[in-house]
Amino acid sequence: MFHQKGSDDQAAALKARAAAQGLTLKAWLGKLAEEPPAAAPRKPLKTGRGMLAKYGPAPSAEEIDENRKDMFRGFAQDF
Repeated sequence: MFHQKGSDDQAAALKARAAAQGLTLKAWLGKLAEEPPAAAPRKPLKTGRGMLAKYGPAPSAEEIDENRKDMFRGFAQDF
C-alpha cells in the first residue's frame, strides 16, 4: 500500500497525543467521537428582518395586491 510521508507523520502525531492521555489511538479517537464539540463563542446570526430593516416597513397585503393588479393590467391582451 502506498503511504505518503506526511500521512505517516500525522499518524505518529495522533498516536503521540493518544499516548499522552494513556490511551490507544483507537480508544482516544473513540473518546473524541463521543465528546460533544466545544462550544465556541459564535457571532449572533442576523435575521432577514434585521438585514432589511434599513428599507423601512414591508408593504401591506393590500398594497401588494394593488401593485400586482397594476403590473398585470393589460397582460397577454396582444395574443
